[in-house]
Amino acid sequence: MNYRLKLADGTTQLIEVTAGYFKNLRVWTVKVNGKAAMLYKLGSEWMQRNEDYLDTNTLKAIGELIDNMITPPGQPSVA
Repeated sequence: MNYRLKLADGTTQLIEVTAGYFKNLRVWTVKVNGKAAMLYKLGSEWMQRNEDYLDTNTLKAIGELIDNMITPPGQPSVA
């Protein structure tokens, strides 16, 4: 699915988010500017693979977007 995400620096990016599984983790593949990053959640913290390039603010913004897609506001997170 494609989404528009407003980043902390004020720019808007078009991102593509695809959900899947890697081994026993639920992961999300995110494509930004033609580059792909694999994100996963440990507890309440969003993480990415070591070889991926997202800065901390972008990672948190995309993680919040995914949380909002999965869980409506006011509901406990299931990710």
